[in-house]
Amino acid sequence: MDCIIQARMSSTRLPGKVLMKIENEKTVLEFVLNQCKESKLLDRIIVATTNKIDDQEIVKAVKKLGFDYFCGNESDVLDRYYKCAKKFKSKHIMRITSDCPLIDPTVIDKVIKKYQSGKFDYVSTSPPQTFPWGISVEIFSFKALKNVWKNAKIPSEREHVTPYFYKNPKKFKIFVVKNKIQLTNIRISVDRKNDLTLVRKVISKIKIRPILLKSILKLSKSNPDLFKINKSNIPNEGYLNSLKLDKNCC
Repeated sequence: MDCIIQARMSSTRLPGKVLMKIENEKTVLEFVLNQCKESKLLDRIIVATTNKIDDQEIVKAVKKLGFDYFCGNESDVLDRYYKCAKKFKSKHIMRITSDCPLIDPTVIDKVIKKYQSGKFDYVSTSPPQTFPWGISVEIFSFKALKNVWKNAKIPSEREHVTPYFYKNPKKFKIFVVKNKIQLTNIRISVDRKNDLTLVRKVISKIKIRPILLKSILKLSKSNPDLFKINKSNIPNEGYLNSLKLDKNCC
């Protein structure tokens, strides 16, 4: 199982966030990589960035940390994933985004086990989202990815990689791994400055590594006001914005 993490410097709402520091000298991206590295079932971790000059900073950081990387199309992230997976001969791919520094390796392994338990094309933690925003795992086969790469046409499907899967449930064998309780009141993804502030505080208060969801939930119960820092932010804002582009193009 290969994990491909998408990353770029030109974030719309918080440019350069992936290389912003969140614990001493550790960046958001490094934290994502370290959390993923704690998975017991991942074989390889690859960072898929763009071929823009600005993103060579990401390439340098990834090389220094000893991980594989790929440079591809900036806006057509589906194309970037497909060509990255093709280059590395990946048979099964996990998609993680670089704005999720608190991704839980035990959730990663739970989703992998489900994917491996049946002949699924696509296994994900959403939709519907039941885990906190910032804990999102998607797995698909290269064969299924190639199908999506060939057939997905509209901007949101190209930019966000996987919508074509869950918009076409009759074409794919799909399973959604749900948390036992609804936790979308917690947001630990990094999309805006107040998200970054919250994640830095969470990391400073939890000393055990890797940081697991159970530790975050314990902190949220003992310090509920902390998680109000980014309450005004819109979940999945990037995808919602790309849906507006769909209307203009099709």
